[in-house]
Amino acid sequence: MSVYGYQDVMSGPLAQFLAVSQQLGGDVATHAAMVKTAFDTQLQYIVMASESKQPSQGDINNLIQPTAKCIQQIQEFREKNRGSPYFNHLSAISESIPALGWVAVSPTPGPYVKEMNDAGQFYTNRVLKDWKEKDKKHVDWVKAWVQTLTELQAFVKQHHTTGLVWSGKNTLAGGAPPPPGPPPPPAMCDISALSVDPSQDRSALFDQINQGADITKGLKKVTSDMQTHKNAALRQGPAPFKTPAGAGATCVRSAAPVDKPPVFNRDGKKWMIEYQKGNHNLLVEGAEMNNVVYLFKCTDSTVTVKGKINSITLDSCKKTSVVFDSLVSAVEFINCQSVQMQVLSKVPTISIDKTDGCQMYLSNDSLNVEIVSSKSSEMNVLVPKPNGDYAEYPIPEQYKTTVVPGGLSTVIVESKG
Repeated sequence: MSVYGYQDVMSGPLAQFLAVSQQLGGDVATHAAMVKTAFDTQLQYIVMASESKQPSQGDINNLIQPTAKCIQQIQEFREKNRGSPYFNHLSAISESIPALGWVAVSPTPGPYVKEMNDAGQFYTNRVLKDWKEKDKKHVDWVKAWVQTLTELQAFVKQHHTTGLVWSGKNTLAGGAPPPPGPPPPPAMCDISALSVDPSQDRSALFDQINQGADITKGLKKVTSDMQTHKNAALRQGPAPFKTPAGAGATCVRSAAPVDKPPVFNRDGKKWMIEYQKGNHNLLVEGAEMNNVVYLFKCTDSTVTVKGKINSITLDSCKKTSVVFDSLVSAVEFINCQSVQMQVLSKVPTISIDKTDGCQMYLSNDSLNVEIVSSKSSEMNVLVPKPNGDYAEYPIPEQYKTTVVPGGLSTVIVESKG
């Protein structure tokens, strides 16, 4: 039944996702083909689990490598195509595809799938924002992918609640899986086996019942050392579950980070600044109003942007600062730590998502800015004073919600520290 349940996910929302991806074409279609390969690979693994006994942890780590490689290829495709017009689509898949790592997670694989689904939500929301008024196919694409992971979570919850179930009788020798065959057809119920044999005599059963009080003579006496309230050792209970060393890490997370060469180039309308370390002289000049600047995994660096451009995004940066003149749209901080920005003229919107530590220096022309934050902390807005100094105001992080007639009421809880 586990195999059939997984096939239902593949033939339902996943098939819809693949069909819409083919309609969109380009990088989206190529990425979707990789996703299909990943699901096909995991199906073989689930078929193997349904036919085999659970192998050793070392063998399991080897057996899940094909799925891990599929996940890695999907994420590498996103990294190699940062200039793609469908970069948000690629990011949505790359951030959530580790959900297939549920096979190595115990004891809560279902919530893990949901966590990965939520991890891609930031980018699926951006796809909806960019395309909902232009092309409905992109909206259908988002719905199909989110539904795929939602049904995958339901499948895991139903069939593998606390971890992948190995329910077969085959023994895997040396971690080598037997060639997966098609799942067996559903077993037909033999009605004849349910018929009652009139020759079976029930008199022995009634003789036992009719013994009355004598029926307890054959029971074993429970002594004091067998009673939990008199024997402290029995009250300790079984040891709590501990995830085996190495389990869950093989195909869920990437390997140790490798230093990549710094990037600073212009790809059409997009300025790519990546993997910069300790560089405080990065300058973007000559940019046009429809250009965007994208910083990725920069550390201890400073970028100065001259002129008026469309937007600036800092993604997974640490101890990085950006100084700019003016923006048409917004400056965004995503998965960052200890970052700063300073606007010299105007910025309509500042967006902060999953960021810890963000200092925002405003100008007199940007005091009407809108700041949108989610899942972030240590955010401070610095407003200029007439004497040239700055007044610092923290963005609230703590709230109190109460139930009121008709819904909920949420107010800010001010820190007294």
